[in-house]
Amino acid sequence: MDLVVVRSGQRVFVEVIRSYLHRITYGDDGYASVISVPAYELAEVVADPSRSFGAPIFEQSGARIDDVLERFWSGETLEDAAEEFGVPVGEFEDVVRVTSRRAA
Repeated sequence: MDLVVVRSGQRVFVEVIRSYLHRITYGDDGYASVISVPAYELAEVVADPSRSFGAPIFEQSGARIDDVLERFWSGETLEDAAEEFGVPVGEFEDVVRVTSRRAA
């Protein structure tokens, strides 16, 4: 199967693009309804326009990533913030690790 950029007609690496396309869940109308965010190793983070206006959320609890991170960055312990929002500590640690990376 050949995939191309619609605007330029440039071909893309099918294997790379296909791995990202598998992260999309499509609704009955054929449009994307949920996208699994690929940045995390352990955390299950999704963008779902029907929940939290499409902001990234923890899939299991529905807590917005930004809300949980703000609580942690304001001084609450990792464990307390995770418990309050119903997020597994390991998933929250993964999100903190990814959001704390510095650009090279």
